[in-house]
Amino acid sequence: MEEERNMNVSIHAASRRSKPRLSRGDRVFVWVNYALLILITIVTLYPLLFVISASISDPKAVASGKMILLPIDPTLEAYRFIFNYQEIWTGYANTIFYTFFGTLINLALTVPAAYALSRRDCPCKGFIMTLFMITMYFGGGLIPGYLNIRQLGLLNSRAVLLICGAVSTYNLIVARTTWQRRSPRTTSPWELHEAAFLDGCSDFGILRRIVLPLSSPIIVVLILYYGVTHWNSYFNALIYLTSREKYPLQVFLREILTLGQFVSDQLMNADNLSPDAMQELIKQADTANMIKYAVIIVSTVPMMVIYPWVQKYFAKGIMIGSVKG
Repeated sequence: MEEERNMNVSIHAASRRSKPRLSRGDRVFVWVNYALLILITIVTLYPLLFVISASISDPKAVASGKMILLPIDPTLEAYRFIFNYQEIWTGYANTIFYTFFGTLINLALTVPAAYALSRRDCPCKGFIMTLFMITMYFGGGLIPGYLNIRQLGLLNSRAVLLICGAVSTYNLIVARTTWQRRSPRTTSPWELHEAAFLDGCSDFGILRRIVLPLSSPIIVVLILYYGVTHWNSYFNALIYLTSREKYPLQVFLREILTLGQFVSDQLMNADNLSPDAMQELIKQADTANMIKYAVIIVSTVPMMVIYPWVQKYFAKGIMIGSVKG
């Protein structure tokens, strides 16, 4: 027992001696980093916590500024109003459809294009990449785009939301850069491609059997980028769709916000209303102010639930794609 105790003391003393001592400047640097990280965490989390609390708090407390962080007189009136709005469920189903199939189309077009442009034997890849880059800065405009969609017969069809923006040049560049690095841990080296080609594997076979299994981080990045874009998209639906049963969730949430703004405008111009009508209008305005916070939660919760599960791959993939050369 005595020998074991002496051995533990010796190990502890050795570990203390091996631990480097920080100078005063290093300690100041570390504490400044800690302070900045804490400040950034507070600045990041406070708006989220405020929106969650405001969505379930008494709207009068929110409007008067009494609610700072924690909810006051919690109520679910805003969520009850939103989920009683029957078209919300139609919008959720449509948005899930557009997000799922739209992301599949995005990947089916972006991945082969990025892989082809990353290969050293791709002819005219510089010229092709220049054509892609032009689309980042120049577009045909809203009216020519509408006329083009009408000529193609895609007005008021679900396909228009799946096809428009099927390839993002930025995402294409990120994926191409990832495969150009040729890191054995993240992508397949060129020699492996040549060996597979000599064994009779086609270009698509190399992509499917070698490249994609080694590229899960960048695939997750593309899925997250495209998925979030489809989930938050509403402008194309407003322009190209006329049937309400095809509207995505964001359009219906926009209508709810617009309705709340309409009630607030009525309250500001309600000079000749009776006291009872004024009270009812004030109640509707308070509910409208609370609804706008609940709308934010309803529209962002699915993405917030999914992100922690893909965060590891997302961080790895985006850092790989950001390294040039």
